Amino acid sequence: MPALLTKRLWFPDPRTAQRGGPHDGLVAVGGDLSASRLLLAYRNGMFPWTDDPVTWWSPDPRAIFELDHFHASESLAHVIRKGVFEITTDRAFRQVMECCAGPAPGRESTWISPEFIEAYTALHGLGHAHSVECWQNGHLTGGIYGVSIGGFFAGESMFHHARDASKVALVALVEVLREGDNRLLDVQWLTPHLASLGARELDRPVYLKRLENALAQPLPVRWQ
Repeated sequence: MPALLTKRLWFPDPRTAQRGGPHDGLVAVGGDLSASRLLLAYRNGMFPWTDDPVTWWSPDPRAIFELDHFHASESLAHVIRKGVFEITTDRAFRQVMECCAGPAPGRESTWISPEFIEAYTALHGLGHAHSVECWQNGHLTGGIYGVSIGGFFAGESMFHHARDASKVALVALVEVLREGDNRLLDVQWLTPHLASLGARELDRPVYLKRLENALAQPLPVRWQ
């Protein structure tokens, strides 16, 4: 059974997560989406997925991008060289979240509720959440956002309203994170789309050790 959280600020060991079935990876239920609880969760290898009730998860295996082995395809590199998009960081964090929460082909609902938007916008205000945006003619056409602690970045979601925009944003994020050693780009669960971009899986013990090393690193220069 998952742990039941109250107002006290704590989390169980992520290795107590449920295994198998529809709740595979579930660690705890309850608590809130306060900045202090969110940061404690990410530092301990967990993240929230619902807000009513709040649920906390630690999948095993865990999906990541290996920054040293991340390479854009030739067609995507061509788009970047042509300057199809203006790329910015932290210019429109809340708008990126709202676009990620919007409707998309094959998706009828989203876990990014108004409560999540408020909570992560607050984290952004504290310097612990960041976004990368792609623009065309002054319009936001793609982006990615996530949580940043030291050398760790949890990519939460990305969107595109123009072809390749989210992929270009991901490439730009990787370039930011490469400014240092022992960085970790966590993307939680491996989906076919993420796998097509080069994401891979780590067993939980390996992930937790990589997380520990990444948390000990300074923030990327861009976000200091």
